[in-house]
Amino acid sequence: MVEKLPGSRDFYDRIIRCNNCGFCEAACPIFKATRRSALNARGKMIILQDILADRQAICDELIETLFQCTFCSGCTTQCPAGVNVPEILRAVRKDMVNIGTCHAAFKGMDQVLDKHPNIYAAGERERFGRKVNQKAEIVFFMGCVGQYREEDAVEAALDVMDHLRVDYTLIEEVCCSGVLEDIGFAIHDDLVRKNVALVRSTGAKALVTGCPYCLRTFKHRAPYQPLRDLGLELLHISQFLTQFDFPVQTHLKVTYHDPCDLARHAGIYEAPRQTIKKIAPNFVELPNRRANSLCCGAGGGVRGAYPRNSLSMARQRLKEVEEVGADILLTECHSCVHNLSNARLRRQKFEIYTTSQFIRRLLEGQALVAANKAP
Repeated sequence: MVEKLPGSRDFYDRIIRCNNCGFCEAACPIFKATRRSALNARGKMIILQDILADRQAICDELIETLFQCTFCSGCTTQCPAGVNVPEILRAVRKDMVNIGTCHAAFKGMDQVLDKHPNIYAAGERERFGRKVNQKAEIVFFMGCVGQYREEDAVEAALDVMDHLRVDYTLIEEVCCSGVLEDIGFAIHDDLVRKNVALVRSTGAKALVTGCPYCLRTFKHRAPYQPLRDLGLELLHISQFLTQFDFPVQTHLKVTYHDPCDLARHAGIYEAPRQTIKKIAPNFVELPNRRANSLCCGAGGGVRGAYPRNSLSMARQRLKEVEEVGADILLTECHSCVHNLSNARLRRQKFEIYTTSQFIRRLLEGQALVAANKAP
């Protein structure tokens, strides 16, 4: 049976290293949402041990187990044996795709990007009234979720950069396609080449992303080495904003959700808080934060393939926002904003924004006050 999962063979020692302690349960969002032991990291490692030892056949039912993971890495931070479950599951999913066993929604993502430049198969893109494919010091890369689902978050980031008089340009970007590696497929080289060529043509010295997953893809995935070879500074918008001060503050109680891709995966914890604390003196932390942050449920292709469980995971997080009595929940990921907003219940009165959206709101409020005071 090992021959059917050749990529997984390389991880065999790590798979059997799992000592079944169950520490991962406390950090696993899908386990919290479903209470199904087979879906947490320990359950997945036990199943893989059985497959590799010929005690378990590869069947369609395994899709429900091995493809239902957000890749949040919460389990990895808790594992005393040091098992990196997302790394193992990437290899397993790739093997399963190669033998024709894959969730239809994940296969659909790959097929969409064969024919369309974005993960949503959307047509006309929003240009936000800004310059595109022009010479500038900075390229702002929006990402698919920002460009086609959370357009206001992108526009807010652009509005804030305009306020700061930043010299930037957009490009006719296409999907970075990094998510395909998480679901068992390969990044599409044609999309990589187009993004690299467009960035190169601007002569920019820095690339700022609104999406932490795009940032991770650009910084670490092998197909994007040509982009790194340009010598660009690669930043997330939360890192970029730390360079500036804003003449606004709020008395509201503000809290912050650490996105998995920005926090555990990219190690960016302080930058968002640095900016938020400048504008929100009444800042409070959530009970589970930083490396122990709860996943919003949107990652790893789960939002598209298992929407009900995805929303259940998001609601686990929103309970904590209620617990601390926050008026405002900020986060720095378009996917988190999207999933958390969709999961919010009517009785939950707090508002959900990216930091850029909230800064823009404060700046607009200041402008309105100034206008009302004018003679």
